[in-house]
Amino acid sequence: MATYNIEWFANLFSRRDELVVDDSWSGRHDVTKAQQVEAIAKVLTAIDADAVLIVEAPNTGKKQNTVRALQNFAEAFDLRTSNAVMGFANDTHQELALLYDPKEIQARHDPVDGNSLAPRFDDVFRIDLDIDATEDLVRFSKPPMELTVQTSRGNTLRMIGAHLKSKAPHGAGSRDEAIRISIANRRKQLAQAVWLSRRVAAHIVAEEQVILLGDLNDGPGLDEFEHLFGRSSVEILLQAGLFDPHAVTAHGAGSGPVPSTARFTRPGGQFLEALLDYIMISDGLRGHRPEWRIWHPFHDTSCRDAPDLQAALLTASDHFPVTLDIDL
Repeated sequence: MATYNIEWFANLFSRRDELVVDDSWSGRHDVTKAQQVEAIAKVLTAIDADAVLIVEAPNTGKKQNTVRALQNFAEAFDLRTSNAVMGFANDTHQELALLYDPKEIQARHDPVDGNSLAPRFDDVFRIDLDIDATEDLVRFSKPPMELTVQTSRGNTLRMIGAHLKSKAPHGAGSRDEAIRISIANRRKQLAQAVWLSRRVAAHIVAEEQVILLGDLNDGPGLDEFEHLFGRSSVEILLQAGLFDPHAVTAHGAGSGPVPSTARFTRPGGQFLEALLDYIMISDGLRGHRPEWRIWHPFHDTSCRDAPDLQAALLTASDHFPVTLDIDL
C-alpha cells in the first residue's frame, strides 16, 4: 500500500476529467503538464502498489468527478490500479481518494456515524481548544476517507486516509498575525488528530485492524511553535495504538537520522525537508511482516541509482511516496 501527495494534480485534468498532456504550465514551478503527467505515471508504475492513497486528488464538483479522473489516468497508462474510490467531497479541489487493483483488494467508503466523542468525519467535533471553558467547533476542510477494505485472501481491515490541517500562516500580513494564525492552525490540527485518534481507538476496541495513512502535516522542526502544546499530532495518533517506524524515530522514541517525505524550496533557493507523510498500523498488524519505505530521490539508494526514477520523483510532486509491504 502507498500514500502519495501529488501536488496540483487537479490542474492536469479538464472540466470533463480528461487528462491534459501538453506544454502548458502545470501548478509546479517550471514543469509542464506533459512533464508532470509522465513523471506521475513513472512513479506510480515504479512503486507498483496494490492500493495508493492519492492526497490532493483531482476535484469533484458540479461537473468534475475524482473517481472518473483517476480511472482515466490509470487507463491512459495501463496501471493495474484501475479502480478508484473516494470519501466525502470537499471545497478545496484537493480530494482524498484510493486507486486500487480490483484483483487484489476491494474497497468501499464506509463512514461510521460515531458519537459526540468521535462524530462522523463530515460532522462537527466539539472540543475546548484553548482551555477557556468554552466549546470550540472543529470541522475538517478535507474530511478523512474511511474505508472497509477486503484483500483477495479474505482479510478485512479499516483504512483511514487523512490530510490534516496545515500549520502554515497563509494570508498573514504581519509578524504578529503570522504568529496568531500559526497558533490557531496548530490548535485546529491537534483537535483533528484527537478526533482521528478517538475513531482509531474505537475500531481497535472493536477488534478491527486499522491502517491510517496520508499527509499529517506534522513532523519535527516545521515551525517554532511545535513545543508550545506539549504533543504533536503524530504523537497523539501513536498513543491511540498505532505504529509507524518513521514517526517513532522522528518523535524521540527511536534513534538515527530523521527521515523526510517532502522537499520544499525556501526563499533564496534553499530546500526544507520534512516528514509529513505516514502509514500507521494498529498493533494487530505488526505481526504481518510490515516493511516501510520512503521513495526519496536522494536518501533511498534504489531511487538515487535510477536516474529516470529520481528525476520523475522530483518532477511529479514536492512529496514522495511512502509504501508499506505487508502480508495480508
